[in-house]
Amino acid sequence: MCPHVLLFPLPIQSPINSMLQLAELFCLADLQVTFLNTNHNQQLLYRHTNVESRFKQYPKFQFRTISDGLPDDHPRSFPMFEDLINSLQAVAEPFLRKILTESGVTCVIPDGLFYYAVDICNEVGVSVISFDTISPCCLWVYLCFPKLIQTGDIPFKGNDLDVLIENVPGMEDLLRRRDFPFYRLTNCATDLYCQLALKEIQSIPRSHGLILNTFEDLDGPLLSLIRSHCPQTYAVGPLHLQLKTRLADKTMSSSNSLWEEDHSSIQWLDAHPTESVIYVSFGSLATLTKKEILEFWHGLVNSGIRFLWVMRSDLLREEEFSHQFVKELTDGCEERAYIVSWAPQEKVLSHPAIGGFLTHSGWNSTMESIVERKPMICWAVYVDQRVTSRFVGEVWKIGLDMKDICDRYIIEKAVKELMVTNKDKLKKSVDKLSMLAEISVGEGGSSYNAFEYLVNDIKKLGRRNKDSNPNCMG
Repeated sequence: MCPHVLLFPLPIQSPINSMLQLAELFCLADLQVTFLNTNHNQQLLYRHTNVESRFKQYPKFQFRTISDGLPDDHPRSFPMFEDLINSLQAVAEPFLRKILTESGVTCVIPDGLFYYAVDICNEVGVSVISFDTISPCCLWVYLCFPKLIQTGDIPFKGNDLDVLIENVPGMEDLLRRRDFPFYRLTNCATDLYCQLALKEIQSIPRSHGLILNTFEDLDGPLLSLIRSHCPQTYAVGPLHLQLKTRLADKTMSSSNSLWEEDHSSIQWLDAHPTESVIYVSFGSLATLTKKEILEFWHGLVNSGIRFLWVMRSDLLREEEFSHQFVKELTDGCEERAYIVSWAPQEKVLSHPAIGGFLTHSGWNSTMESIVERKPMICWAVYVDQRVTSRFVGEVWKIGLDMKDICDRYIIEKAVKELMVTNKDKLKKSVDKLSMLAEISVGEGGSSYNAFEYLVNDIKKLGRRNKDSNPNCMG
């Protein structure tokens, strides 16, 4: 039977982006590919990108869509993430059973959070390889959850967030409570995100393998630990660089954005000197209070450094975002500050005028920043961002971890440190990692080879007897 892969991403910006990059890589490897997206997100993709025409060049590729079960006017924002996950699961479970029984799909690649997809694949006898789009450092913390519950490390007792968590192998002197994915965890049994993480790690051994968007020279020690749970772990990242390399066009930047990108940001950058601008973006989900936005604004302005800031229309928490608010902010600062509602991030980060990135530490943003040799200030908000930001500051030493701090004077100091006083040292570290990333996706590199192994394993797996054991079960 001809290999036919079904990819099923988490219905938010970053996982969709990573999955589309992986889908195009599979197309280049001449696999038959189906990309399963929600109706809502597919409409946004069609509206804001050339994804439809781009994938038409691959005759073995098709999009399929399903409802996420929510009304059209639902905000689908992070505070309502539980609604989205539960609603989609109710629709996806019967849909997957039906499509896998009727179609010629031989391998499913669901987001790691979709534990139920693993169970359905095993039930109907279709191979399954999970793709965890979060950072490997966070995934390893997830894999240690059962032990942390057993030792009483979680939930936390007391309010001191700087206490070290000592029962995560490889992170004994590193991980503080404030770096924990769910740092406000009070009850493991009732916390939605803790329960999802536990179900996710329980599903990993029931998969045939695990795909991660990283490379050996970045996450080698953690990958060894993760492979103790899932030997068939494929480190194929940075995915966007692997795709560019295989397309033989490293300047190409295809958008997979659910938001309309404002390309005037590139024109603004063109007018500024090399490495003179800091790029500010808190990703597609985080929200800030008005007070937090003002603290960041004053810290940036007082630093004297030029900045380009992505302010989404829904960035302001519990308040209507107004153009008047933005106008009031920028009055008198037009020379040094530019605000857009969404930017073509890969193009921005690759622009010579950008010298640093003030980021929420989402995993895609972190990988893109490493590839483009831009050191970071990390203001992590949710889940894997909190672990990733600790690694950026203390392990890879390619930036500053500023989580849980929103004070204009500290922000000003951090911006000056990143862009002026500590610039050369941080740049040297990130330059080295960028070079290693490029080597990893080149022919014979670790990520290049891992992708080749992944494609070959998909071809070998095919449909199987539903009673046979997946590879990760040993």
